Amino acid sequence: MKKKIYTILSLAALLSLSACNFLDEELKGGFTSENYYTDAEKAEMAVNAVYNSLYNHKLWIFSDVASDDSVKGGNAGDQADINAIDNFTATADNGPISEFWQHSYETINRANNVIAFVGEMSFDEQTKGRIIAQAQFLRAWSYLKLVNIFGEVPLKLLPQNTHDAIHVGLSSVEKIYSQIDKDLRAAADILPTEWPESEAGRATKGAALTLLAKSKLYQKDYSSCLAAISEIETLDIYDLEDSYAELFQRGGENSIESIFAIRFANNTTAQLGNSLNVWFAPSAEGGYYFNAPTQAYVDCFDELTESGETDPRLDASIGRNGQPWFGTTFSSSWSEATGYLVKKYHEALPEGEAIAQSTIPQHILRYADVLLMKAEALNESNETNAIAPLNVVRNRAGLSGLGELGQSELRDAIRKERRRELGFEFQRFFDVMRYGKDYAKSVLPELPWESERFYFPLPQSETDINSSI
Repeated sequence: MKKKIYTILSLAALLSLSACNFLDEELKGGFTSENYYTDAEKAEMAVNAVYNSLYNHKLWIFSDVASDDSVKGGNAGDQADINAIDNFTATADNGPISEFWQHSYETINRANNVIAFVGEMSFDEQTKGRIIAQAQFLRAWSYLKLVNIFGEVPLKLLPQNTHDAIHVGLSSVEKIYSQIDKDLRAAADILPTEWPESEAGRATKGAALTLLAKSKLYQKDYSSCLAAISEIETLDIYDLEDSYAELFQRGGENSIESIFAIRFANNTTAQLGNSLNVWFAPSAEGGYYFNAPTQAYVDCFDELTESGETDPRLDASIGRNGQPWFGTTFSSSWSEATGYLVKKYHEALPEGEAIAQSTIPQHILRYADVLLMKAEALNESNETNAIAPLNVVRNRAGLSGLGELGQSELRDAIRKERRRELGFEFQRFFDVMRYGKDYAKSVLPELPWESERFYFPLPQSETDINSSI
């Protein structure tokens, strides 16, 4: 699978261009949507192209830098537009906003092509169904990010080959969530619980159910969230890894805890490696030292383990002055902004290999997140056993289990544990937003909260070309 994913990017770009009606004359010597989808092999290549579009997605700018966990970092004058995301002054012409929007809709457009055209093809129904279900999962994940960053966005569900399909107006947040849930339910009903080793990395039933649980949690539909989690537990295939740090080392994507991860399995070509290693690494190693963790993030690790040591998740997640750093000792001078750097995506590569060739996975969904979602949904539902899944996560980190707490105290404990457990896995800003105005303003005083919540502006590039907005 991996080889296929890495070799169809140019074809996917061609398909995208051919669907935009830029040319009055039909393309010659190339594929179009009409002549490409002819057999199962082409269908598989098309869904691989949807996966391919996930690479080098700068979600960290919105999920981490916009939160209280990090600041832009890097050279002060480099990527200056990220500062506007960091301090909530971004306007519609902001570069990262436009780039993220275009990248997200590229994934959606590729998924739409698969869902529409593969559905009309004639080959094995089970194979066809699984190909479509993967595209539905990836489309849902893209819309879940978009609706949490921008709020109302165009809900595009068709190939971009007609005026009406391209010029789509804004849909309500509720309608977008409804489509997300519909896609994920459909995907969960079709996807296998596991793929053969040669196909490892594709979306599974567990991944669709986990993302569905997250969508329901974001909507405060706690009973539906718990129902999805119950289905995950029934699968009986996930558990916590003994070592937290090993999740973020080469091969961590194969852990019993990993539910869905972006994999970087080919380290022979720099363009196919994990680019986060470049964005976050110190300059001495060829990195740009962006996404600098804040002191506030470090301070949330204020509990010692039962053996009296620092919570191991802290030094597995970030580099701190005087602490081990891949064969050397970390220096706070490496991060001009805060004195800290992200460690989760870093890999010390052999001499001769470029820093961009890292194969450290990018975890999207982990079982620890499932446990914390379960704790939150139970607590918000006034159930009495909400503390149990929280303590499972704490115990893995070496922290003592919490005793009986009131609902408000337990809510605070769960929120703190999510921050420690899932730091720099691109979730913090979304959590801060859904916790509500009081919490958000307490950790981000400069946040210009709108009537219901804060959203970033839609890119000017979209409003200029989309006549329905």
